Amino acid sequence: MIIGINPGRFGAGVTGINFTAPRQLTGALGIDHGFGNSTELSAEFIYEMITAYGGPAAFYGDYFLTSVCPLGFTRKGLNLNYYDDNELLASLKPFIVENLQKQIAFGFKTDRCVCIGGEKNFKYLQSLNKEFRLFDEIVSVPHPRFIMQYRRKTKGEFVQRYLEVLKENV
Repeated sequence: MIIGINPGRFGAGVTGINFTAPRQLTGALGIDHGFGNSTELSAEFIYEMITAYGGPAAFYGDYFLTSVCPLGFTRKGLNLNYYDDNELLASLKPFIVENLQKQIAFGFKTDRCVCIGGEKNFKYLQSLNKEFRLFDEIVSVPHPRFIMQYRRKTKGEFVQRYLEVLKENV
């Protein structure tokens, strides 16, 4: 499992597939739809990494992209991460735990998962893991939006970092 934060309004909030905006749904996955041709930075990075991994069939044959919280949120028209509002987070915790446990019950390996998102998502997932023993180990990789906004010139190095982490898991 590769676990992100929660769906964004331009990617999974539109397509229903984590880290997949309409452009990637058509271009990379060959799925026709009526969502237009918009994209988002996170989806662009993830699909560049998926291509470097060997393509969608190879990647999705080995990995399941999901989120700590499967629901997307907005506030004043902007994305809101599940952990950005303490009241929201407290009310979501039982749902988040139940959702992760149900997904794990699909038969995913639990010796190691990859957490997308630095400090806040990783720390929260670690706290859930400590309490509910979901995984033996959680490895964190930087969030694609951070990479694309602030480290785009070294994007290739981040793609390689993702690949190294993922190849250790298979």
